[in-house]
Amino acid sequence: MSNLSKLLHQSSPANPGLQTIKVDLLQYLKFRLYPDAQAMLPISQITEVLKLQRVQIMPIPQMPTWVMGVYNWRGDILWTIDLGQLLGLDSWYQHQHDRALHTAIVLSPYRQSKQNDQIHLGLVVAGVEDLETCDLGAIQPGIDSQTNSQLNSFLQGYWLPPEGAMILALDGKAIAKAMPSSNP
Repeated sequence: MSNLSKLLHQSSPANPGLQTIKVDLLQYLKFRLYPDAQAMLPISQITEVLKLQRVQIMPIPQMPTWVMGVYNWRGDILWTIDLGQLLGLDSWYQHQHDRALHTAIVLSPYRQSKQNDQIHLGLVVAGVEDLETCDLGAIQPGIDSQTNSQLNSFLQGYWLPPEGAMILALDGKAIAKAMPSSNP
């Protein structure tokens, strides 16, 4: 057992000079929106990661520009979203000209609840990177006021890992709520 693990598992009554440290760790899926922009979503809100061809996504007229269309996922309709464009950043297709397959994260933000009206969205991103374990207390709330306000409405905050660049911590439920009300 490491020194940190020992410290976290020791109780205050057994060692009155030592305070118990409470750490809320959550696992996230880290992905790239673009080559230079990283984001993450809680793994508990993700069902799977798909590789799709653009021709497999059926466009739907009169939808917001960030709604790419629908995809037949396990016999159900999966709305596919250009996540970058929804967040108020560059559109996905501005960065993905030469790829035959595209990455879609299947977001199921209410997967752990007992609601009957489950929603699943395919978030099209540049690529999936890795799983990250993050202390919820390390996520900084919001980004400065000069940042895109549309982006801020989908953020839990941001995380600065010790060995890397800033990672946006996205709110899966806020993304789901952005879907037009005509959603089946």
